[in-house]
Amino acid sequence: MRVLLTGGAGDLGQFLCRSLTGMGHTPVVFDVRKTGEASDTAAMRALGVPSIEFIEGSVLHREQLNTVLKDIDVVVHLAAWHGIHEARKERDVYEFWDLNVGGTFNVFQAAAENGIKNIVFVSSTSVSERFGIYGHTKVLGEEIANVYAFRHGMNVIILRPRAFIPPWNQEVYSNFIEWARWFAQGGVHISDVAQSVVKSIELLVSTADGFEEPAPLCLPVDGAYEYSDEDLANWDAEGRGSTFRKRYAQFYDLALEMGLNPALKPTKLDISKTTKVLRYRPLYSMKTLLMELRQYGASGPYADRKP
Repeated sequence: MRVLLTGGAGDLGQFLCRSLTGMGHTPVVFDVRKTGEASDTAAMRALGVPSIEFIEGSVLHREQLNTVLKDIDVVVHLAAWHGIHEARKERDVYEFWDLNVGGTFNVFQAAAENGIKNIVFVSSTSVSERFGIYGHTKVLGEEIANVYAFRHGMNVIILRPRAFIPPWNQEVYSNFIEWARWFAQGGVHISDVAQSVVKSIELLVSTADGFEEPAPLCLPVDGAYEYSDEDLANWDAEGRGSTFRKRYAQFYDLALEMGLNPALKPTKLDISKTTKVLRYRPLYSMKTLLMELRQYGASGPYADRKP
C-alpha cells in the first residue's frame, strides 16, 4: 500500500516511515526538505522492505499535488506550521494561513480530484485555542476535512494529539531533562502519536464500504497514565507530592534529583473513544520516563541520536 505523508520529512513523518516500511507499506514522503531517513532508500532495500519514496515539493503547489497523488491509497496530512512557531514568533499570520489552511484545502481538493477516499488529518488539541493564530488554522483545517467528507464521501479521521515534539529535537529541547519537565505536565510521546496514525490507516483501509455517517471521526490522542481519575480528583490530598509518591515511591528521590516537581498535577485527556474506535493503547507514561532517567541519567536514551 502506498501512503502519502505530506510534510513527511518532519519528526512524525520520519517515525511513520519506519513503522510503515516495517509493515510492508511504501511511504511516499512529500516535503520541501530532505532528511536522511526520508531519502536514503538503499538501506531499506537491503532489509528487503519497500523503499521510501521522496518527492521534493510543497502542498502549496496544486499542479504538483495532483501529480503526486496518482496511485496513492491513503493520505496522511501532516504538513503545517505548529504552535512552537507561533510561540517563538518564527512565522507570521500569513504563513500560517497559507500552509495550514490553504495547504490543507489543496490536499483535500487534489485528493477529491484523484478519487482518493481515505485521509488522516493530524490536527491538534490547540483547536481549543481557536482565537490563537495556530489554533484558528487547525479549526479551519478541521472544517475543510468535514466539508470534503460530506461533499465527496471521503473517509476521514481527524486526530487531535497534544504537543508531541520528541526529546531528540534539539531545535526545541536543549536536552532530555528539559523535555522530561514538559512531559511531566501531561504529554504524549511521538511513538504513541505514530501508533494512532497507523491504527487510523488500518481502520480506513479495512472499512471498504465507508463509515456509517458521512462525517470524520475526530479523536483526541494522549499518552499513558498510571494516575487514576480518583488520583487526579484528590491530588496531593495527603500533602505536597503525596500522589506522586503513591504511584512512584521508588522514583521519588530520583525525580527531585532531576529537577522534576512531584507536586505538579498533570492534565489528562479523555481518550476513551480513541481507544474504543482505533484500539489505541498508549505505551509511554511517566513511569517509562522515570525508568529511562534511572537507566540513562540526565542525558536520556537519545544522547547519541542526531538532531
